[in-house]
Amino acid sequence: MPAAPEPRGMVAIDLTDVTKTYGGVTALQGVDLTVESGEVFGFLGPNGAGKSTTIDILLDHARPTAGQARVLGMDAQSETVAVRERTGVLPERFGPLGEMTGRQHVEFTIEAKDANDDPDAIMERTGIAHAADRPASGYSKGMTQRLMLGMALVDDPDLLILDEPTTGLDPNGARQMREIVHEEADRGATVFFSSHILEQVEAVCDRVGILDQGTLVAVDSIDGLREAAGTTGEMAVTLDAIPEGLIADIEAIDGVSSARTDGDSVIAGCENPAKGEVVRVTQQAGATVENIETSEASLEDLFAAYTGGA
Repeated sequence: MPAAPEPRGMVAIDLTDVTKTYGGVTALQGVDLTVESGEVFGFLGPNGAGKSTTIDILLDHARPTAGQARVLGMDAQSETVAVRERTGVLPERFGPLGEMTGRQHVEFTIEAKDANDDPDAIMERTGIAHAADRPASGYSKGMTQRLMLGMALVDDPDLLILDEPTTGLDPNGARQMREIVHEEADRGATVFFSSHILEQVEAVCDRVGILDQGTLVAVDSIDGLREAAGTTGEMAVTLDAIPEGLIADIEAIDGVSSARTDGDSVIAGCENPAKGEVVRVTQQAGATVENIETSEASLEDLFAAYTGGA
């Protein structure tokens, strides 16, 4: 029987001042990160930011040059076996799968973990039951991702580490992946979701960490990141007519980054606190407001703001 997941509110991942250097190259610099048990945590960063190095340290595939990594309350380096017993991993990189069938791969994982899962149920859940008896070496990239996810789910792990999990998946496969992430979180597992596909992260994650050039530059909910970064969303104000000089008046408002017309609407890029002032200035100019639509800054906008557009 798998160990019960830690109660929500406890710490699943705890990195303290973790630094990793390879020769003269610094891959991670003083990273402090806490991921609570039971949350879905998105881990973002440009290529080469240090995301894979962080995961390697959590799984003891690499040792930190300085600092400490703890996983599920255990030291990631001195209690490696115990950590791996309670962790399911979908790696970004994996070797050739050989001639075993998909089912045989899942059965092998079940045996290795001394679990009692039903391999057919796992393959049904991940959408590859139809290919269970085919050699996995002939699977497409998307099918291979589904198989690796199924292997990661064996024995109901307390922690799931998913590294670029939607690579090669079509939209339906990506949707199934998100559903499984939500299901795992609902049963109490922690999900550490590393990806560069921002819309996937925004769809499933409670909080997000952004890593840039080995440094953790932000950790918060997406709403919290929006507020801290001051990134702009947009609002479209539909008018009965657009008074002369209105665009210049709106552009002069503190917190407005841009303004333009689109037919009978004014489109303003602005921070949330400025939106009310945009409407007030529009009405002062003599226009009648017929409709207002607003949108928040996207995760892509936030990512660019925190990484200098990387």
